[in-house]
Amino acid sequence: MNGCVPEPEQAWTVGTAPGIFPSIGHAIALFRRPLEFLNSLPAQGDLVEMRLGPQRAWMVCHPELVHRMLRDSRTFDKGGPLYERLRAVMGDGVVTCPHAEHRRQRRLLQPTFRPSIVAGYTRMMAEETESLCGDWRGGQRIDVSAATLGLTTRLISRVVLSNSLGPAAAEEVRHCLAVIVHGLFVRTVVPVDALFRLPTPANRRYRRAVEGVHELIDAAIAERRRGTPRDDLLDLLLTATVAEDGGTPVTEQEVHDQLVSLLLTGSESPSMCLASTFSLLAEHPEAEQRLHAELDSVLAGRLPDVDDLPRLVYTRSVLTETLRHSPPGWLFTRVTTRETEFAGCRLPRGATVLYSPYLLHHNAASFPEPGRYLPERWLEPEAAAGPHGALIPFAAGSRKCIGDLFSMAEMTVALATIAGRWRLRHPDGRVAPPRPGATLGPRSLTMICEPREGAPGGTAPHAVAHSPGAAAVASGSEKSGRDGDNGVHHA
Repeated sequence: MNGCVPEPEQAWTVGTAPGIFPSIGHAIALFRRPLEFLNSLPAQGDLVEMRLGPQRAWMVCHPELVHRMLRDSRTFDKGGPLYERLRAVMGDGVVTCPHAEHRRQRRLLQPTFRPSIVAGYTRMMAEETESLCGDWRGGQRIDVSAATLGLTTRLISRVVLSNSLGPAAAEEVRHCLAVIVHGLFVRTVVPVDALFRLPTPANRRYRRAVEGVHELIDAAIAERRRGTPRDDLLDLLLTATVAEDGGTPVTEQEVHDQLVSLLLTGSESPSMCLASTFSLLAEHPEAEQRLHAELDSVLAGRLPDVDDLPRLVYTRSVLTETLRHSPPGWLFTRVTTRETEFAGCRLPRGATVLYSPYLLHHNAASFPEPGRYLPERWLEPEAAAGPHGALIPFAAGSRKCIGDLFSMAEMTVALATIAGRWRLRHPDGRVAPPRPGATLGPRSLTMICEPREGAPGGTAPHAVAHSPGAAAVASGSEKSGRDGDNGVHHA
């Protein structure tokens, strides 16, 4: 014997969330003040029982318990109200498939997201971003939410489908996505199917948006089968529909589901992070000035390339702090596949278990002054994931986001390209805090662009005269701004 005494198991606390209402559970709190409600739960325990509609559910509030859950994806499988709704949109692709299917699917898709392949996308990312902001004019009001979502939709569609989605189709995906993410949130917190079968205007909009995305993907697949093969994920999937070496072929439905899953998730989350970043930088001029200084020093007015990414240390810290402060993926569900003991509590088979990156990222025990936006907290190497691995914007374990490297690269390139040339500032007036939908972030964010005249190699476009409320909004019409309103009442 080595004489070592094993550390005792931590004594976890289990509690119950206050403020329950008959039939609807904690839905009112999640609707009216979702972030405040989440932040109140750790005071009740490390594992807190709550109600989603009439269903019992448990929120995991301690980062160590969250990691235990995510590492055991066999027991805590993708499921619960969120993934039940997501499967109705995405089918059984890599994002939503059960544990038994995940490893095969991930191995099939992984080559597209290897670091060496992602590095090759850098020039494309920079050129698409330059095209986005190249015709902005000083003083112009920019629909930042629509602009970033349009950018990320084009980027992921080029990786997945090459140019099979034209500009009109990409814009239609952007519009449908804005409707879908609203509907997903209300369907998650009030999982009562009968409510969403009613022929209300909101339910009809949601169904049309889901059908629209599926029709666009089917058209892209049909066009590719008639046309020339290309070096993209779609061709990889179509090749896999023919079994080789006795393996199981990929079905036509799986090709469809993978494309829908990657297109929707690869568009929404990075666009929310970018929009939140520009909004937060405008509120924190010291961080913005330090970012501009790094971009001027490293890039000197040119577009970023793959060799620049390791040198953009503060730029990456800005994005990491946004992912901590305003994580696009803020609330997730799992379902137990067997009866299990967790944190000293006996959970039945089929129990819904939730975790929230937002809750973990705003716990002062892990991140001092969690409400402050401080990119500097990520400049020290030991701060990589925060105490107890509390920073989990891309999840953890075997179900960690397959596109995390791609997402960080595209956001870094996009931020460096835009901020190297422009400052975005809020119009006069109070900045409304983002309200969560299926993701967290501003969906109707309008900002005024100003050229950075002192930037190296930069050119200063001439200013546009405008008056409040009368200026044109670039990169999205007034209609698209309404489509992106972030209130859950549109769900």
